[in-house]
Amino acid sequence: MTDDVLYTVDGAIATITLNRPQKLNAVTPEMADAIVKAVKESNDSDSIRCVVLTGAGDRAFCAGSDIRELDTYETPWQFRNRPDYCDAFRALLKPTICAVNGYAFGGGLETAMSCDIRIASQNAQFAAPEIKLGWIGGGGMAAHLMHSIGASNAALMLMTGDPIPADKALAWGLVSEVVPQTDLLGRARAIAELIASRAPIAAETAKANLRAAVSMPIDKAIEYERDLQTICFATADAAEGRAAFREKRAPKFERR
Repeated sequence: MTDDVLYTVDGAIATITLNRPQKLNAVTPEMADAIVKAVKESNDSDSIRCVVLTGAGDRAFCAGSDIRELDTYETPWQFRNRPDYCDAFRALLKPTICAVNGYAFGGGLETAMSCDIRIASQNAQFAAPEIKLGWIGGGGMAAHLMHSIGASNAALMLMTGDPIPADKALAWGLVSEVVPQTDLLGRARAIAELIASRAPIAAETAKANLRAAVSMPIDKAIEYERDLQTICFATADAAEGRAAFREKRAPKFERR
């Protein structure tokens, strides 16, 4: 880890914190490498059941890639094949919650949309500002916005580059909740603890199912869902869930 990316584990919950508040948590290549390592550690752990992503400081969750670092790539092809932090977050197998405080701009917005659940503070703002600098997002910006807020709203954000406030993000479906700034991490952790209490294989399978549903025709998506249901049904955790229901007690899930 670099000091600009903090990785902590408390019980079944891992937290990844972008820790460069003096630069609005803009991501450097070194930070991207650290994010890749943090994701691998979370994926490899049987005990981690949910991941919370947030940014340090009061002003920004993440302002995207550090613009000053982009000129260090010798060719556009090298830039194209760099380790991408948005790809890393999409590679997380565990359920993820993004706690957005302040700016989520450019790659910061793409990072937030790469997570499963987004909670925003009242001072949060969201933008796809790349068009103001002469390019477009490349970390899933258009695809995620289309699925989250619809074609017209996505076009408005992509083609103007202007930010939207938290209340509009909530109305458009970009985030699930808006809470006071002081309550943000507590609320994100409360949701993470609730998810962590559920059957972990089922939670990870639900994540895979949601992602597949986005890209499949509905009949294939339902068929795939049924296959995933059967796989979950065969686990020891599912047997434990049925036994706990019969015995009127809380289940003890072990990710088996």
